[in-house]
Amino acid sequence: MPLKVVTRAGSSTYYIRGLVQGKRIFESTRTSDPKRAEDYRAKREAELWTESIYGTRAVVTFADAVKSYMEAEERSDATKAYMRRLLIYFGTTRLHDINQSAVDRAYKHILRDGMAASPATKIRSVLTPLRAVLEFAAIRQWCDRPAFDAPKVRRTRSVFLKPSEATCLVVNAAPHLRPILIFLIGTGARMSEAMELQWKHVDLRARRAVLWQKQGFERHVDLPEVVVRSMDMMPHREGPVFQTHKEGGYADRGRLSGGQIKSGWSYACRRAGFPGHMRVWVPKGQKKEKQFFVPDVTPHDLRHTWATWHYCVHKDIIKLRDDGGWSTISIVTHYAKKMPDAYRSEILNWWGAFPLLFHE
Repeated sequence: MPLKVVTRAGSSTYYIRGLVQGKRIFESTRTSDPKRAEDYRAKREAELWTESIYGTRAVVTFADAVKSYMEAEERSDATKAYMRRLLIYFGTTRLHDINQSAVDRAYKHILRDGMAASPATKIRSVLTPLRAVLEFAAIRQWCDRPAFDAPKVRRTRSVFLKPSEATCLVVNAAPHLRPILIFLIGTGARMSEAMELQWKHVDLRARRAVLWQKQGFERHVDLPEVVVRSMDMMPHREGPVFQTHKEGGYADRGRLSGGQIKSGWSYACRRAGFPGHMRVWVPKGQKKEKQFFVPDVTPHDLRHTWATWHYCVHKDIIKLRDDGGWSTISIVTHYAKKMPDAYRSEILNWWGAFPLLFHE
């Protein structure tokens, strides 16, 4: 019994009803247009027939997989943003049609700079979230496990700041960004960990905070005096610790977004005299060119800064691994001995609520 387009009393929406390979179907077409309803019927009948012959994996789409992936557990705001961009491009593409060629085309359409985007950007914005969804789908036998070529990321030297440079960065940042910069330098937290931090996981009296890593592991971090003092001056004590700035403070209880960090970071680094280059482009549909300062230093380099300071002060590679939340010693060994011992007293002074940081 093939599928038919039918109506229901009291509703202008069309439905499809029928039997395909012994499976009884009754579902909404989500349209009141008869032509679109018929198109939906034909598409669903073909999908159901294919599924009955070749199995579920033959018809599961990327949109289906993303829906299940997002419903399986709470995802970060960054993950949600990546998924939205991937959905716009892949949409109802069947999972088994997403191959290396499809990934290469995705780089061109999703990324602002297309194939000219950096390897790190390709991996972060396309490949990693795409793999996460396909791995999720493969476990449920909706597709094969993903196997893609990863762009080669050039290994670069670890960038870190001296105490005087860190001070210069903080005092030249917009006031609403100073607390998060001090937090990153004082704790070695990853940006994602700091952005997800909730006040309920902060104990200023005990000088301790609980950070949650991407893998779902919790990490307890000690807060130096400079961080405690900075956080104690913040006007709110509920929800996300680091929030959106508006006139008059943190009034809207919204989180800092990546875009705000990006522009605020650029502003602070440029005012601090850090090296970088000007990106010049003409926005699509406009004639006037725009400029944006791209610093050589990135927010993640504040984690490198903390690690080099930590080893300079403690000379303990095991403590550095544990305090920084790394999984192996090999990852952290390259931070050892990079910060000369001559800066030890300056580092201790910085972590001990360096007065200049709180001087307006």
